[in-house]
Amino acid sequence: MKKITFILLFITQIFWAQNGFETGNKLYEKEKYAEAVINYEAVLRSGNQSAELYFNLGNAYYKQNKVAPAIYNYEKALVLKPGDKEILGNLHFAQKMTIDEIKEVPKVGFEKLLRDFTGAYHYDCWAWMAVSLSFAFLLFFVGYYFSQTTLLKRIFFIGMFVLVFAILLSILSALFEKSHYENERPAIVFAEVAEVKSEPRSNASNAFVLHEGTKVMVLEKTAGWSKVELLDDSTGWIENNAIREVK
Repeated sequence: MKKITFILLFITQIFWAQNGFETGNKLYEKEKYAEAVINYEAVLRSGNQSAELYFNLGNAYYKQNKVAPAIYNYEKALVLKPGDKEILGNLHFAQKMTIDEIKEVPKVGFEKLLRDFTGAYHYDCWAWMAVSLSFAFLLFFVGYYFSQTTLLKRIFFIGMFVLVFAILLSILSALFEKSHYENERPAIVFAEVAEVKSEPRSNASNAFVLHEGTKVMVLEKTAGWSKVELLDDSTGWIENNAIREVK
């Protein structure tokens, strides 16, 4: 009985979430952006999330010129769907609304090449690639075992070596991306103006000032304060309530 009740509740929740998402989309099409936001946020509060939901929510905030929530939700969408061109395009437009102009320190060398390669896909995607390639390896092994000619055996044997290399590459990429995902802590400044201090106390000298919508990386946290780093490698301490972490 309990299992049946749980299943019914689960199905009802999914139906309600889908209905709320579709209602939000209809309101968005009618240019009722504030009402669309209410529906999208209600779906999120129910525990349901997706890249499409965060993307649409970001669009609804963008239409209201709410820069910080728009950027925040685009970033949330990218966490679930990294590299998506449509999300990246809208994020770029939203970032043009920010006040702070921070020049990113370019990364060079092997680390950049590695990050560019593994960052093309989410770690889950790399893991599924490894699984798919493992099945392909099994098929090649079967082909090698039952082949009657030397040529076919050679083809399947070489194919197995290539697949083993590809499997290892996929596994290592998945591990690297998962480690990067867990260690990277992006956040968006939600305060209209936020003073970044040289030390984690309110009477410390200002290191610099940030404005809403700016992206930072959280390095560490202490009571009421977060140490953040900018794209230009500048660091300082900002109050926790001035930012919202993406992950």
